[in-house]
Amino acid sequence: MNKGTAGATGAMIWFMGWLFTISFAGLVWWKIILGIVVWPLYLGWALS
Repeated sequence: MNKGTAGATGAMIWFMGWLFTISFAGLVWWKIILGIVVWPLYLGWALS
């Protein structure tokens, strides 16, 4: 498995988990959009 395939597979697994979390939590649409914007920003700050 090359880097491109591994990255794409990881991205798909992450995306499926993200969709599951949104549906499991039963969030309202504006909280979903807020999560899309804030969560990657928070992760970037925490991991840098």
